[in-house]
Amino acid sequence: MANLLSRLRQSTSTVTGSAGAQTQSGSDLTRRGFLVSATAAGAAFGFPLTGQAAMDPEAADGVPPKPDGATFEPTIWYWIDSEGLVNVNIIRAEMGQHVGTAIARILADELEVAWDNVRITHVDSAEKWGTMVTGGSWSVWQSWPVYRKAGAAGRVALIEAAAEKWGVDPSTCEARDGTVSDGTNTESYASLVAEGLQRSFTEEELNALPLKPHGELRLVGKDVKALDIDTKTNGQAIYGLDASVDGMVYAVPLIPPTRLGSSVVSVDDSGAKDVKGYLQTITLEDPSGTVPGWVVVLGETLMAAKTASDYVTVDWQAGEHAGVSEEDINARSRELIADENYGAILPSDNPDSASAFDAAADVLEAEYVTQTVLHFQLEPANATVFRNEDGVWEIHTGNQWQSLILPTLSAALEAPADQIVMRTYMLGGGFGRRLNGDYAVPAALASKALGGKPVKLVFMREDDAKFDSPRSPSVQQLRMAFDDAKAVTGMDHNAAAGWPTQVMVPSFMPKGVNDEPYDPFAIDGADHWYDVGALRVRAISNDLANATFRPGWLRSVGPGWTNFAVESFMDEAAHRVGEDPLAFRLKHLTAKGQNAGSAPNSVGGASRQANVLRRVAEMSNYGNADLPADTAIGLATTFGQSRTMPTWVGGAVQLHVNRDTGYIDIQKMWLSFDCGTVVDPDSALAQCEGAALWGLSMALYEGTRFEDGNVVDRNLGTYTPLRMIDTPEMEIEFVDSSEVPVGLGEPGTTVIAPAIANAIYNAVGARLRSLPITPDAVVAALKE
Repeated sequence: MANLLSRLRQSTSTVTGSAGAQTQSGSDLTRRGFLVSATAAGAAFGFPLTGQAAMDPEAADGVPPKPDGATFEPTIWYWIDSEGLVNVNIIRAEMGQHVGTAIARILADELEVAWDNVRITHVDSAEKWGTMVTGGSWSVWQSWPVYRKAGAAGRVALIEAAAEKWGVDPSTCEARDGTVSDGTNTESYASLVAEGLQRSFTEEELNALPLKPHGELRLVGKDVKALDIDTKTNGQAIYGLDASVDGMVYAVPLIPPTRLGSSVVSVDDSGAKDVKGYLQTITLEDPSGTVPGWVVVLGETLMAAKTASDYVTVDWQAGEHAGVSEEDINARSRELIADENYGAILPSDNPDSASAFDAAADVLEAEYVTQTVLHFQLEPANATVFRNEDGVWEIHTGNQWQSLILPTLSAALEAPADQIVMRTYMLGGGFGRRLNGDYAVPAALASKALGGKPVKLVFMREDDAKFDSPRSPSVQQLRMAFDDAKAVTGMDHNAAAGWPTQVMVPSFMPKGVNDEPYDPFAIDGADHWYDVGALRVRAISNDLANATFRPGWLRSVGPGWTNFAVESFMDEAAHRVGEDPLAFRLKHLTAKGQNAGSAPNSVGGASRQANVLRRVAEMSNYGNADLPADTAIGLATTFGQSRTMPTWVGGAVQLHVNRDTGYIDIQKMWLSFDCGTVVDPDSALAQCEGAALWGLSMALYEGTRFEDGNVVDRNLGTYTPLRMIDTPEMEIEFVDSSEVPVGLGEPGTTVIAPAIANAIYNAVGARLRSLPITPDAVVAALKE
């Protein structure tokens, strides 16, 4: 954090060079400041070609590699030059997960090149790349078939070229480490490219290409050096906060009292005029409707703008939801759940559960509640925007979903989409916050108000929290029906929350069996893999939440709350019928009907979930450990992120509960993952460790609430994520598999909270049904 604040203060420490552009003195390769120079050809962001700026995270200056001599580009995803260098184009955002390394090795493995000859370029927005999005734990899963085929295309083309040169059949040739050989002749990829190689592939040809058998993969699943590790660890990585351009002014926002519906009545900046470096205050006019009632304060430096903003007085007319509280939102959820006319019914083998409950000998019911959660990514939201000399609007910011925010920017700037480009940067944390690129809109509007002048807008921490797109509070009510023999015959799951997809990209919403649309990112996980007879899952959009704030996608999205309910409820159901929770779960993971799974993404279905559950029970010695009083192990199993691409997770948590204070000491966490093929082992482990700790943080420490239409916690003094001192020992394993690789960024998050809740019950007999689980809540539950 100190380093980040230092960079904020130093962001104008530049020297004017001979061409009039800002440059850094001799230490430019050891500092994070990122040069943006205004040139006669337009704006060249430290890169070789105007309009083609992109990022090579391996390079200290971010400049992508230029091909040497001739190039061969069998698909848009990479090129090979006459020196044998392979540059892989990456459309996914880098926020610490080494996504470029994972994707590049998929391609390099099929292409058969040495890892030392591979580089990556995180490309800027362009229509040719298709949908640019990094979220949902989709990146490797979606890239696997695309980049394998792309690599195979190059390998086949180079083998064919060598075979033609030697006058032999291509089937007699083999590619390995950037060379082709037929046993007699050997030719490098570099020399084949240098001689001139033209070969393109139709979609049908790409789909028909032979892919390497799993056992012959030499990079996938092996430890290799991450291509961006050096700059990440030596301070040279380039983030959106590092962007700078000659003539740039700084802006900080004054955020209105409500996210939606506010308007400016008056602005008085007389008190700011004595602040050194203060320039002016602008009331933004936003045709896109993204930032109604916004005011930005401009300064020659960031600190000048921030200081001046403290002396600007704005009178607002607040939106109609200025008085809404968390309690109001949850009350609305309960009201909506109680009305059967609301909500979408998700598909299942049998969604008609009414008869099961009508005939039930016993019914178990429970309600689960989760609080609002903030993203609090380390790098605050920021964007630098200007219109270059070619008339193109340049948007410089770290972002997870360029394709989503570009139409909004087009509306805000009143400019066609082909006149806007988003430049690529590292993200100092994303976690779903930067899927919504709304923070770029006020920067764009400020630049627009100044006639295209460069504006760098930076959110202070409190503003970032207030303008966050938080995880919505949720209310879930579950029921389970049992017959006379205590067998499960039916289950209902009703979940109400704000829906991010509904308010930001409704076209992504499928329809339920009752023809009502639903947000999968607010209900995934409720459609579990247990055989419970009739299963009726009802997803309900909380209209009050949607109107009060902008619900967002936060790491693990809906499964972060639905799995807390499902896995806590399965534990409660096991105790209701007098069975061990492990045995009860395994009995209902039967892999029948729709729970049998299907190729290519969920082969094995519930049987694979049962496997990770068994493994984590063995890892933790569940049921056999001799533990002290008030100490226990709890189990849970989940399948993030969705049924369409499940990563099977088994989790176990050992903890001790202090009955007097309610303090929970997390002693150890075990996790078993079946994610199919593990592409990048080191990154996979890091992702799962981080996900599990995030899950722990949200289970015990993180949570805010709405009062007067806004979150009450806006900085780390009162919003208290997991600290290092509270980080437990973790043991993580991956099931060896040759199945399709699925996601790992989020699944580990979802299993921790229910495992903790179940462990608390096992330790002291108190059932906690709300997140976060606070010491006060534990003490209250013990009294009950």
